Amino acid sequence: MSNEDISQNLSSIQEQIAETCESSGRDPKEITLVTVSKTKPNEDILEAIKAGQLHFGENRMKELEDKMASIANPDVVWHFIGNLQTNKIKYIADRVNWIHSVEKAKYLKEIDKRAGQANRVVNAHIQVNISDEKQKGGCKPDDLARILESAQNYEHVKVKGLMGMATFTDDPEDVRSEFKLLKELFDSHQSYNGGSVQLEHVSMGMTNDFKVAIEEGATMVRIGSAIFGERNYG
Repeated sequence: MSNEDISQNLSSIQEQIAETCESSGRDPKEITLVTVSKTKPNEDILEAIKAGQLHFGENRMKELEDKMASIANPDVVWHFIGNLQTNKIKYIADRVNWIHSVEKAKYLKEIDKRAGQANRVVNAHIQVNISDEKQKGGCKPDDLARILESAQNYEHVKVKGLMGMATFTDDPEDVRSEFKLLKELFDSHQSYNGGSVQLEHVSMGMTNDFKVAIEEGATMVRIGSAIFGERNYG
C-alpha cells in the first residue's frame, strides 16, 4: 500500500469515527484510535506516524518487541492486544504502554513485577470473553470482579478498563448485544475502582464493526486492515 493510501485511509477512519460520534451524541475526543499494525512493515508505521497517528497495536510479542526497538519515536504509544504468555511479558514490559489482553490475575502480578524492574507503569485492560468463543480468550464475565479485587494494590500496573472481541460477522448488528454486554460490565464494576484499578476505557470494535462499538460505548477502537490493507497472514 502506498504512503498516500495510508494517509487517506487514516483520514477516512477518523472522519467515520467523528460522524458516528456525532450521530450518537458523543464527543470524538473520547475515542482513541489504535491502529493495528501486526504483520505490517515498519515503513507503513512510520508513514502513519507522519500522518499524525501515534497509537499502534500488535498481537505477537516478538513482533512488538522488535518494532518497539526499531521505531525510536518517544511519542508512539504501543498497545499489546494478543494472547499473553507469562514467561514473555518480561520482553515487552520495559516499553509497552498498554496491554489489552489480561484475562487472569497472575498476568497482572507478572506485569507489575516486570514493569517495576524497569521503573515504569503499564496500563492494562481486563479482557472479557463477550462472544462465548473459546478461541477469543478472555475471562468469564462472572470472574471479572475477582480479578479486579486482586488488582487493587499494584504500583507498576494500572487497570484502566475492559477489552472484548466480538464474534466475527458480516453484519455488525449481529454483535451489538456483545458490545452492550461489555459496556454493562464496565458500568456495573465501577465500584471496584480504587488504588491501581481506575476503570476509564472500553476497548472494543475493529474494522468491520467499530461504528456499532462506538454507538455502544467504546472509547478505544482497534483498526488495522481499513488503514494498512489486508494482511497476508495472521
